[in-house]
Amino acid sequence: MKLAIMQPYFFPYLGHFALIAAADEWLVFDVTQYTPKSWMSRNRVLHPKEGWNYVLVPLANGSISIRTQDARILGFDTLEQSILGKLSHYRRKAPYYNDTIGLVRSAFAEPLDNLVDLNIRTLELVCARLGIPFKWRQASRLDGVPADVAHAGAWAPMLSQAVGAQTYINPIGGASIFRQSDFDRAGVACEFLEFQPAVYPTPGYGFIENLSVIDVLMWNKPDSIRDMLARNTRLLPSRQVIAQAPPA
Repeated sequence: MKLAIMQPYFFPYLGHFALIAAADEWLVFDVTQYTPKSWMSRNRVLHPKEGWNYVLVPLANGSISIRTQDARILGFDTLEQSILGKLSHYRRKAPYYNDTIGLVRSAFAEPLDNLVDLNIRTLELVCARLGIPFKWRQASRLDGVPADVAHAGAWAPMLSQAVGAQTYINPIGGASIFRQSDFDRAGVACEFLEFQPAVYPTPGYGFIENLSVIDVLMWNKPDSIRDMLARNTRLLPSRQVIAQAPPA
């Protein structure tokens, strides 16, 4: 079984779904200190005139004093309209506007107060739209997960071993935090996923790479997005990558 472990992000960029597609199981990493102003509570879409704009999930307690699993949404009842307002300009040009707005509405169809629950729901909805299997569990619901580890890179081999994964996959950008010896001791293989930013037409707007998957869905049909994921993804063995990564 191949495992990927990531923090729960809000409508993340397409590379996040490349990682989901490459893994057999997904572990929502929600047991560590919450990081304010991160991709967990916001992402980027096209601005109506130029550049990009944030779509945000306001929090009642978004500070480093809490664990990610404890982050609570502020004003869920008004959040849907706030997000939809930031997307209304896509109506003029984006061919899949209606489908994408329907997906966003589904994310807010049932009230939630927990940020992690909302972000998991967005992943489920996008994966269903793209036809990507999404089998997940939460780190906070595993038995015996420690409060901390010796260094940040030690989480992955420890959690992989705990759930019985033979291989762990991580985005290549985070390679510098890992030590090959940790994976060797755990008996877990490690691979790094390299994802080249997808490029697609955005008529009437200047293209900006690595925006929220919401933007990708506005301009592309699911078959085309799956093709992007396959075409732009490469998996590399850890012994090739970790040796080349700069020190953390």
